[in-house]
Amino acid sequence: MTTDPTTDTHASTAAYGDDHHSDVFPPFDPATFPSQLLWLAITFAALYVLMSKLALPKVGQTLEKRQAAIDADLAAADADRQKTDAAIAAYEKALAEARSRAQGIAAETRDAIQADLAGKRNAAEADLTAKVTAAEARIAQTKAEALTHVDEIAAETAQAVVGQLIGDVSADSVRAGVAKVKG
Repeated sequence: MTTDPTTDTHASTAAYGDDHHSDVFPPFDPATFPSQLLWLAITFAALYVLMSKLALPKVGQTLEKRQAAIDADLAAADADRQKTDAAIAAYEKALAEARSRAQGIAAETRDAIQADLAGKRNAAEADLTAKVTAAEARIAQTKAEALTHVDEIAAETAQAVVGQLIGDVSADSVRAGVAKVKG
């Protein structure tokens, strides 16, 4: 005689007096809904209290710290930007002043060089004018001396030529003839 093992199991459970046994999964059994809803409410309330008293304040503090750090970093960045802007403005101002001074120095140097060149040119022109005047005076003197000698040379030459052509002629008569031709 063979016995079915499933029948033995059912028989043994029935022996314990399980009168409320049903074939429905216990969480879906409508008879257990009120107790399940009670435990759900208790668990939710406990979890809510734990979260609101322990976890959420820590998360809030962390968020506040992060926001404070971000605000501090933004304030520092803004202060650095303002310092940088001020430094750039100061640099541009200094650069403009330096350019202005450089242009002023260049203009002064150019004017000084032109004045120096003008002075040197005037001095050179005055020196050349003095040399030209002195040379013209020497030329005029040499010409005057030469002209005084020309009359004598002309008279001597005429006396020699006339003396060869006609014979001896007096020096006074030759000088009178050269003066007559000259004037």
